[in-house]
Amino acid sequence: MKVIVPLAGKGTRLLPLTRRVPKPLVHVAGRPVMDYVMDALSGLDIEELIVITGHLKDVVQQYIVEKYDVAARFVEQKTLDGTAGAINLARPYVDGPVLIVFVDTLFEADLSLVRTADADGILWAKEVEDYQRFGVIVTDGGGYMTRIVEKPKTPVSKLANIGLYYVRDWRTLFEGIAHVLAQPPNKGEYYLTDAFQYMVERGRRLLTSRVAGWYDCGKVDTLLETNRHLLQRGRALAPAAAAARGCTIIPPVRIEEGVTLRGATVGPNVTIESGSTIQDSTVANSILGRNVRVTRATVRDSLVGDDQVIADRELLRSVADGGEIAPAQ
Repeated sequence: MKVIVPLAGKGTRLLPLTRRVPKPLVHVAGRPVMDYVMDALSGLDIEELIVITGHLKDVVQQYIVEKYDVAARFVEQKTLDGTAGAINLARPYVDGPVLIVFVDTLFEADLSLVRTADADGILWAKEVEDYQRFGVIVTDGGGYMTRIVEKPKTPVSKLANIGLYYVRDWRTLFEGIAHVLAQPPNKGEYYLTDAFQYMVERGRRLLTSRVAGWYDCGKVDTLLETNRHLLQRGRALAPAAAAARGCTIIPPVRIEEGVTLRGATVGPNVTIESGSTIQDSTVANSILGRNVRVTRATVRDSLVGDDQVIADRELLRSVADGGEIAPAQ
């Protein structure tokens, strides 16, 4: 089975960090988001990754080639015309069932269904209460999709589409994409979900499967919430007692080896990567990269890139990288 991984987006809600770091390689709980996604795919027999690149494509390609032991093909999306346009670029290289994974979220999904499901495809979904924020999947009594509704005002469904799909009938999928691309764009974009609607309207059966967990990494507040979840689920790393002497540590935290703490209050829900120094400062509900210096400062609800210096100030609900600080979006 081939896996299509669209990675062309610019990650504008994580600026200025994503000027330097592709969104899938942004760290959460000490690892790039994409590493967690690849872990989730590890039980599958993957013939090839088809990676749709764009923003910082050379960085993405180098990381994937060096990090993962899987064949990979890279196709650049030069025009950001939506999810259908992205997947269409993989069409020349698809000759069988495909898995499509958008890697700005983490998920806990039963991917073994690709081997057993009686369906032409599978769409994974998460039941949510704030359904108005999402595209939701409406199903029949058997759990098969009838339609997808974007940001409904009434609760037609609470099953949010999470961007994880398996398509056994790949030919009809690409027929649907061609049909979508022949229509006028919707606010300048073409949506893959419209191709799924095309499939359903032609009698294809797309099963909806609920995931146990779904964690967004595409904006600061949800990235920090995902960091908290991962720390609570095994990624926490407390500092050695000697390293934390004279400091207050409020779990859960991940404080990697090589972090220097002096007169610091750290936690809860904080990741600090190696080489960083926190002195006479408070850090809470934040992610700090490598070689960060925080001195006589307060950092809360923020994302700080590698090599940044935060001194004699408060950093609240912000993103700091490259010497630039922007409010969290």
